[in-house]
Amino acid sequence: MKINKAVIPLGGLGTRLLPITKSQPKEMLPVYDRPAIHFAVEEGKNSGIENFLFITGRGKESIENYFDYSFELEERLKKDKKLKYFKKIQEIYNLGKFFYIRQKEPKGLGDAIYLSKNFVNDEPFIVILADDIFIYKEPPIKKLIEIYYKYNGIIVGIKRVPIDKVEKYGIINGEKIENNLYKVYDLIEKPKRENSPSNLAIIGRYILLPEIFNVLKNLKPGKNNEIQLTDAIKELIGNVPIYGFEINDKHFDIGDKLDFILANVYFASLDKEIKKDLLNQIEDLIKKEKGSV
Repeated sequence: MKINKAVIPLGGLGTRLLPITKSQPKEMLPVYDRPAIHFAVEEGKNSGIENFLFITGRGKESIENYFDYSFELEERLKKDKKLKYFKKIQEIYNLGKFFYIRQKEPKGLGDAIYLSKNFVNDEPFIVILADDIFIYKEPPIKKLIEIYYKYNGIIVGIKRVPIDKVEKYGIINGEKIENNLYKVYDLIEKPKRENSPSNLAIIGRYILLPEIFNVLKNLKPGKNNEIQLTDAIKELIGNVPIYGFEINDKHFDIGDKLDFILANVYFASLDKEIKKDLLNQIEDLIKKEKGSV
């Protein structure tokens, strides 16, 4: 069955980036000249996904506004002959078809995914976490879809993390069966370092099967008193095949302050108009910092 739907959970509070996320959704924070959510949808679009469901929450209205038409802005851009910017606005509308549902309270990723049940309609589907931005030649989502068509199971994106960072992630225990692909035998949500079965962390990209909803419906809260998607996938081990695909593309976690800054610098450096001045300014800052030590 062709995968043509993606679910993007957006109900989180963005606590790692407070205080700015008190009033501004972290997914709408700028990564150079686009909000972070744009990259998530663009990756889906580049992977053949046409339908996107946003699971939003209180204070997330700007996300819907971003993907909606803005007649006044477009007319002004055309009138002022700012066609370069007009074209960029038009490209947003062509990213796909957008649907919205609100998660009334942030009860965890698993709870958010359960809200997509009617949208998914008994089909396999993509889950994209907008915190994670990848720099790729071939989209990670597209790679996961190719694995799904070959193995017909749940596929989770994974990456290697330092062993002292495993407590921040869901971690898999698995066996390598081909290049970058692991058969998953167990998953642990944010384990202690000494109890972690590996340093292969689940990272922001999933292909899920509709069987997940039967588990989520009755799943009790886990870590942080939230409905954990990792726990739901774990419940399906032995009933459906589960695989982890190691994504080796460069990656930014824009929920992390340092990665957020680095992502902005990286994408700004791709702009030929400002690249030279940007790098010169960074070099001057480094010299001044060294001189003050």
